[in-house]
Amino acid sequence: MAEQHWPVAVITGASSGIGAATARALVDHNYRVALLARRINRLEELAADLGPAALPIAADVTDRPALLAAAERIAAELGRADVLINNAGVMLLGPFDSTQREEARRMVEVNLLGAMTATEVFLGQLRAGGGDLVNISSVAGRTARAGNAAYAATKWGMNGWSEALRQELQPDIRVTVIEPGAVATELTDHITDPAAKQGAEQLYEQLAITAEDVADVITFAVTRPRRMTLNEILLRPTSQPG
Repeated sequence: MAEQHWPVAVITGASSGIGAATARALVDHNYRVALLARRINRLEELAADLGPAALPIAADVTDRPALLAAAERIAAELGRADVLINNAGVMLLGPFDSTQREEARRMVEVNLLGAMTATEVFLGQLRAGGGDLVNISSVAGRTARAGNAAYAATKWGMNGWSEALRQELQPDIRVTVIEPGAVATELTDHITDPAAKQGAEQLYEQLAITAEDVADVITFAVTRPRRMTLNEILLRPTSQPG
């Protein structure tokens, strides 16, 4: 009798917010979860709560050697990755000028190139058994506005890349892009422009949905029968105007 394969999900940016909430939701659905992020202390705390189904690994999505090492460890300790959730990201809103140059570069490197690198590293594992690739984009991948130019660029890029991958990888790998509106996470904590930070915090305080709300949607998508794919899911707080 063949040994049972418990599904394995790899989650980047798993130390807080949507990543941590998704890990909890997937463990409740009998997944093993590999928790990837830079803050190992936060990952270890989460893994302690989740039990033996969780494996914490310190890895920055901009560091390909760290991702390669993580992929080897995951395969050895949990089994082949069935799901990759590209959740790691930063939202550094502000006017587009020279003072934002490094922040714009960081968003491209983390939000877009980081997702591409993680996908490239885990692609072989996902293909091996018919897997799921979930890319966390944003409403900003559909609606650009003043003050989010670089962030919107990364999310529009994520959406276009995801659609191209959908066509390239089907039917071996299902590709889903999730586009949340305002979600109560740590995203606004890292904004350095005072006006942009104040505006984002006020909006989020008024109407943000929870990370658990988004985690429920992700879990629903990856647990659908293999005959169907939820390719694109846009979700906003009910009161969010745009």
